[in-house]
Amino acid sequence: MSNQAYRCGFVAVVGRPNVGKSTLINALMGSKVSIVTAKPQTTRHRILAVNTTASAQILFVDTPGIHRNAGKAMNRLMNRTATSALMDADLVLFVIEANRWTEEDDDVLKRLKSSGIPTIALLNKVDSVHPREALLERLSELTERHDFAELIPISAKKGDNLDVLLAGIPAFLPESPPLFPEEMRTDRSREFHAAEVVREKLTMMLHQELPYGLTVQIERFVEEDDRFTISAIIWVERDSQKGIVVGKGGSRLKQVGTAARVELKRQLGRSVHLELWVKVKQNWADSEKDLHALGFDTPE
Repeated sequence: MSNQAYRCGFVAVVGRPNVGKSTLINALMGSKVSIVTAKPQTTRHRILAVNTTASAQILFVDTPGIHRNAGKAMNRLMNRTATSALMDADLVLFVIEANRWTEEDDDVLKRLKSSGIPTIALLNKVDSVHPREALLERLSELTERHDFAELIPISAKKGDNLDVLLAGIPAFLPESPPLFPEEMRTDRSREFHAAEVVREKLTMMLHQELPYGLTVQIERFVEEDDRFTISAIIWVERDSQKGIVVGKGGSRLKQVGTAARVELKRQLGRSVHLELWVKVKQNWADSEKDLHALGFDTPE
């Protein structure tokens, strides 16, 4: 690979919760790097996705959604994680829902304005805008909000305009040799992704607020000749939550384990033996010490 005029840099993907940031990164990467559910605040960690071509290495940084209701330590930490990603960014992709603008979008834009980093606004979910003329109005409104480097309507879910976005990003990156090996796809370990897959299945199967009161920790991850053996603890905050996660006669936990095992088998390329336990750690989501012990990023 020639380093002449090669470009490499960090691209922070930011926005309020549930606008499609992780869906976008997965689509740009052509494979699943971050878990995705319909519930806000699914992404809790800074996740690096490495996209390498013959002429550029784009380092996408998936971030938690920046949100207002940051009452618990975990929520404040997620906001800090998202904001700290801007410090190293050469370019920002600001993801916005095409059919609405909220106060939290305003909050994110204020941070971007103060950062001074070139920003491409991505009007996502354009397939939900009817009539199509309304899209022109939204684009016009965005040009009045800020002097964006570019403004691109996209559908992360359907792949609309993502080729245009990918082609335009390298121009904003500095000339630099690649920072990571060509075959690398993410900076996160297989253990991290296994925990995230289990949490994704839990989040999809549980309702209301419970998904925000649980996390998953891998205790054992053993690679054998023909399979992986994985043991994980699902931590909840209260005894009452434990019963909900386990389900009647262990039915929900079994359902979660089956769904997670199927996906992990597909990702890892061999059979998986998955063991799940549910344990209580009182108010872990409001303790920075517990959050650190459970593997959460703790930026200053």
